[in-house]
Amino acid sequence: MAEKVSVLIAEEEVNARIRELAAIISKDYEGKQLHLVCVLKGGAYFMIELAKYITVPVVIDFMSVSSYGSGTTSAGRVKILKDLDEPVQGKDVLIVEDIVDSGRTLSCLKTMFESREPASLSICTLLDKPSRREVEVDVEYVGFEIPDAFVVGCGLDFDQRYRNFPYVGVVEFE
Repeated sequence: MAEKVSVLIAEEEVNARIRELAAIISKDYEGKQLHLVCVLKGGAYFMIELAKYITVPVVIDFMSVSSYGSGTTSAGRVKILKDLDEPVQGKDVLIVEDIVDSGRTLSCLKTMFESREPASLSICTLLDKPSRREVEVDVEYVGFEIPDAFVVGCGLDFDQRYRNFPYVGVVEFE
């Protein structure tokens, strides 16, 4: 099956919104150190760009969580492949995700993080697809709300391809 990718959100819009989110986050965490937790792999692209513009001190950690196979829909399973390197107890934690779709992954992560007793816990996502939500999850910082389409770029992939696109594109299957 061949696919074609068309632009949904241009590179300039993505970059501008990331700077806006960083300014809001910087204001909200003024006077604090922020512990950014990146959900790999897709979240890495977004988190690195976001962190460049956050003006409060940040610590970065990574977590690898799998909820998708090689298809275009959630596999319905959440599996932690790599846990954090540092404890989050007493820290201001911001989970950074590339996309919120069904909500299952973030709901699981949020419950797990709350049991680790952070001082605060918030979620930031580049993309939100509320029409696909199966589990409600509060997302404090949203880059863009998007329609129900399979998207790639800015860290999001289709079968490990297209992550490096500097824009958000919709995959159309031919």
